[in-house]
Amino acid sequence: MEPIGTTSDYKYVAFFIILGIAFIAITLMLSYAVRRRSRLDESVARGTTYECGEAPVGTAWTQFHVGYYIFALLFVVFDIDTVFLAPWALVMRNLHSMGLGWMGVAEGAVFVALLGVGWLYALRKGVFKWT
Repeated sequence: MEPIGTTSDYKYVAFFIILGIAFIAITLMLSYAVRRRSRLDESVARGTTYECGEAPVGTAWTQFHVGYYIFALLFVVFDIDTVFLAPWALVMRNLHSMGLGWMGVAEGAVFVALLGVGWLYALRKGVFKWT
């Protein structure tokens, strides 16, 4: 039996790295070979923004209120809590059968308390006001 980390292990890693690089290179070459060549390369229409067939109106450099970005970030943060709480709820069954249910509840309570502190901070800063 060979020890872990011998050259045979690295051969597999090298093979998959080379295979990945070759796949990327072949895909790029094929996409370049089959791309659509157009006579519009020099025209003004080629440089415009594609907006579902509509002519663009105004400039692309518009500023939005920072509140929209902060609200979106808060949505992401509180949406991620669902990603963490769903597996936590599934693990609670195993913790309860091992007699450690109280520890799982405490961990969940700390997590929700930290989210609550973040929500209160955002509320005090006025992030939820749209004016």
